[in-house]
Amino acid sequence: MAIRVLLVDDQPLLRTGFRMILEAEQDLAVVGEAGDGLQALDQVRALQPDVVLMDIRMPRMDGVEATRQITGPERDGPAKVLVLTTFDLDEYVVEALKAGASGFLLKDAPAHELVQAIRVVAAGEAMLAPSITRRLLDKYADHLPSGEEPVPDTLNTLTEREVEVLKLVARGLSNAEIAADLFVSETTVKTHVGHVLTKLGLRDRVQAAVYAYESGLVRPGAQ
Repeated sequence: MAIRVLLVDDQPLLRTGFRMILEAEQDLAVVGEAGDGLQALDQVRALQPDVVLMDIRMPRMDGVEATRQITGPERDGPAKVLVLTTFDLDEYVVEALKAGASGFLLKDAPAHELVQAIRVVAAGEAMLAPSITRRLLDKYADHLPSGEEPVPDTLNTLTEREVEVLKLVARGLSNAEIAADLFVSETTVKTHVGHVLTKLGLRDRVQAAVYAYESGLVRPGAQ
């Protein structure tokens, strides 16, 4: 079955462009559009999309609050949120990820990246591109811990290897890349990632990355 996509952006021309790109793919179907967060909530309830392509800056209700309500504990359906961002309006992107978004994508990304991001998010994975993640977190380094603060007690529940894996997840590495870095199998990495998410009470890799930076475990700009 096709992945059902809801387009949320206050610029009609952008929505039209996204629709043209997505409807050219056999496995994607645009089921509706919304021009602000309030309309998005109504459309999610009515249309039950699999993925919501969500703008951040919109009238009436912004993408952060809409994301929080769509993915929160009172959610009405299975919709996952993929945030659209431009790097001159990024101050809310980390908040959107904390609110429950499964990833973020640049508005000027090539068409194939948009399509692939929707497929990844629909499959239950997090869209965490390493280069974009580092640029975003580096930009807001002043608002994140310096790494000198004591780490939260919850990190003490992780094993040494799980901490290593969390650091690599925060850098945006895939399971295959982490496996190569640590000289273990991908299955082992998946197990470690699962343990990290469970122990820290996190939903996915995106939240794990944000947690790693906010806790001071990883410093922006660190390799």
